[in-house]
Amino acid sequence: MDQPIRIIVPTGSLGAGAVEAEIEYGLSRGATAIATDAGSTDSGAAYLALGMSKNNSGSVRRDLVILMKAAARARIPLIIGTAGQAGGDKNVDWTRDIVLDVARELGVKPKIALLYSEQDKATLKAKNAAGKIRPLEPSGPLADATIDDCAHIVAAMGAEPYLAALKDGADIIIGGRTTDTAVLACFALLHGAPAGPAWHAAKIAECGAQCTAQTGIGAGVLISIDKTGFEVEPLNVANYCDPHSVSAHMLYENSNPFVLVEPGGVLDVTKAEYVQKDARTVRVEGSEWRTQPYTMKLEGASAGRFQTVMLIGIQDPVVLRQLDAFHDAMLATLNERVRKTIGSAAGDFHISLRMYGWNAVSGDKPAPGTPPPREVGVLFVATADTQEMATQIAKACNPYFFHFPIERDKELPSYGFAFTPADIERGPVYEFRLNHVVELDDPMELVRTVWIDLSKLEAA
Repeated sequence: MDQPIRIIVPTGSLGAGAVEAEIEYGLSRGATAIATDAGSTDSGAAYLALGMSKNNSGSVRRDLVILMKAAARARIPLIIGTAGQAGGDKNVDWTRDIVLDVARELGVKPKIALLYSEQDKATLKAKNAAGKIRPLEPSGPLADATIDDCAHIVAAMGAEPYLAALKDGADIIIGGRTTDTAVLACFALLHGAPAGPAWHAAKIAECGAQCTAQTGIGAGVLISIDKTGFEVEPLNVANYCDPHSVSAHMLYENSNPFVLVEPGGVLDVTKAEYVQKDARTVRVEGSEWRTQPYTMKLEGASAGRFQTVMLIGIQDPVVLRQLDAFHDAMLATLNERVRKTIGSAAGDFHISLRMYGWNAVSGDKPAPGTPPPREVGVLFVATADTQEMATQIAKACNPYFFHFPIERDKELPSYGFAFTPADIERGPVYEFRLNHVVELDDPMELVRTVWIDLSKLEAA
């Protein structure tokens, strides 16, 4: 490594809004790759279970126009991981189609590597039977029935499939489910960067400008990795990094700010030192990498039971002064109403009342003395084995949201439904079913690579 390896991280997630001027700045600083994450589990299980993206195609396409144009002009690779939000095969193909459309528009003919990490259920059952799949806390051993219940299962890739694709000349890589850091670390690892600085730089930069001191200014960062450490600076020249903003990002989605577990190793930043190099740039040295047996985390999602919801607004001051009591009394009354009017046909139903403006996010009772809110929105949620039954439960409960009193023998309060009809069928409940890792001897064993070389297709 005679020169630092500079990588543009344009945004925290493809589709979040790359900035063309920032990309130009990164190129002017000598960047030799563009790498970005495109999803995660953050937005819930539905995107894996359904094979769909949270982002709309227009926002992803907009970012790809900027990034593909810059990468083609500079002749540097564009690396994308966890495509289409969840990284399943459908998500990868959705992103592929947008990339091909943008390539036609720009008149470029890249060599594209598609990395698929969705898993065959028979393969996983065989691994499970061989004792190669183990649970992560607090999950228990994996049952074959759980594998069967999943609509889609992915294994989170490390850097190795990206290294292989880059070695084989990929101009664009569209990867399935991948650790955020592997997407950013792979190019530096390929070109001889020490593993400690490469993985640490990737962790710091994974969310783009979130590691900067002014997170509202700009979208991306530039990481420069060398023999002894790395540097990080914002792509927006009006922003800056400082040691606190950089070091703090080790806490992002990580229970231990000094240790990060990745496929095939552990990043240890216990000895890392963060120094302000200049007004905008932080330098980091002392990051260490320890190899360990290779594992890939498994993520599986499925559709469960069905829900119907209603939204009701409350401004009555008497009720607002006794919200906890109102919640408990209303919930008990609604459950009794369903048991009396629907009976055993309701099955193993569940009703929840989420008091937005009071404690809906945590569900915890506020501390004594907490002032009453000005108003609350009550989200009624009925869960049942079928959509029809969830809606019938909502209809049975509906009348009580007109005037249910908190104090008897007083003037009745009135509440307001947000919509009419009040009941909204939400559909199935999607949930993650796997929290396990699979042990592997070969990092490529569960990955499939498909190539699309537009230059050859055009020639044919």
